[in-house]
Amino acid sequence: MVKQENMNWESHAKNFEMYLQLEKSLSSNSIEAYLRDLRRLSEYLEIKRLSPEVGQVSHQLLSEFILWIAQLGLSARSQARMISGIRAFFKFLILEDVVEKNPAAMLALPRLGRKLPQVLSVEEIDQMIATIDLSNAQGQRNRAILEILYGSGLRVSEAVELKISDVFFKEEFLKITGKGNKQRLVPLGSSAAKEMKIYLENHRNQVAVQKGFEDHVFLNQRGRKLTRVMIFLVIKGLAEKAGIAKNISPHTMRHSFATHLVERGADLRAVQDMLGHESITTTEIYTHLDREYLRENLISFHPRGKIRQIQS
Repeated sequence: MVKQENMNWESHAKNFEMYLQLEKSLSSNSIEAYLRDLRRLSEYLEIKRLSPEVGQVSHQLLSEFILWIAQLGLSARSQARMISGIRAFFKFLILEDVVEKNPAAMLALPRLGRKLPQVLSVEEIDQMIATIDLSNAQGQRNRAILEILYGSGLRVSEAVELKISDVFFKEEFLKITGKGNKQRLVPLGSSAAKEMKIYLENHRNQVAVQKGFEDHVFLNQRGRKLTRVMIFLVIKGLAEKAGIAKNISPHTMRHSFATHLVERGADLRAVQDMLGHESITTTEIYTHLDREYLRENLISFHPRGKIRQIQS
C-alpha cells in the first residue's frame, strides 16, 4: 500500500540522502552527485511551471527533462550518470512505499555511437590559450575571441557581429543579438573582459577601420569584420597547436561553456537564459532572470569567472 502522506521533494531528497549515507555507505561526493541530479530535475519542473508529487512524475516528463539536459550540451557520460541517479531515487521511493512504479526505469541511456557535441576540458582550453602568440595584434584578438566564446557562451555569428557599443565593461555585461534578432544580456566574465580591453585599447586602434565596421569589435587586418570561417580557422588552428585531437569548432566553446557551468552546479534556468535557447516546447515562456542573478551564476560556477577584478 502506497503511503498517502503529502511529502514534498525536499523531504524525499533528505530521506534519500540518509538512505545513501547509512544503508548504502556511499562517499560524500557520490551522495552530492545524486542530490545534484535531483535538484536539476526539480529546477526543470519549476521552469515548466509544474509541481507534481513524486508519484505523478511520468516517464514522458523525465524523457523531456533528459532531452533538455542534452540540448544544454551535457556530455553523454553526464547524461547517463544523471539517469542513473534519478533511477536510484525512484527505486528508493518504491522501497519506502511512496510510489509503486519507477518512471525512470525505461529511460534510454545515450548511445555510444550517438553524435554528441564535443566538449573540451578546462585544461584543454588553457592549453589552447597558451599556444597564442600575444606579440602581435592578431594574437591578442584571437585570445579575446576564444575567451568570449568560452567565457560567455556566444554563437560564432554573435561574436562576428558583436559591437563595441554593446559591451558594458562597468556593468560586466554584453548585449547580444541572437537568432531571430532576439536580444539578451549575457554576463561578461573577467578573463574575457580583460583580454577584450587589451585588444581594443592596444591593438584594434592600430587598424585602419573600413567604413561600416567602426563599431564591430573583432576586425581583420583590412579593417573589416571577421567572417565565421575565419573564426573557425582560428579555433581549429589553436586546437591543433595545442595537440588536441578532437574535432572542434567555435561551437565547441559554447558547448563547453554550458557543460562546465551545469556540471559545477549552476542553475539550469540561468544557463539557458545565457545561451539564448528557446523552449523545447514552443509555447513555453521561461521566467525572466535579472542581470545580477545571471552574473552571480557565471561568477560562482564558471571556471574562468571567479576572479572579478578587471585590469583597467
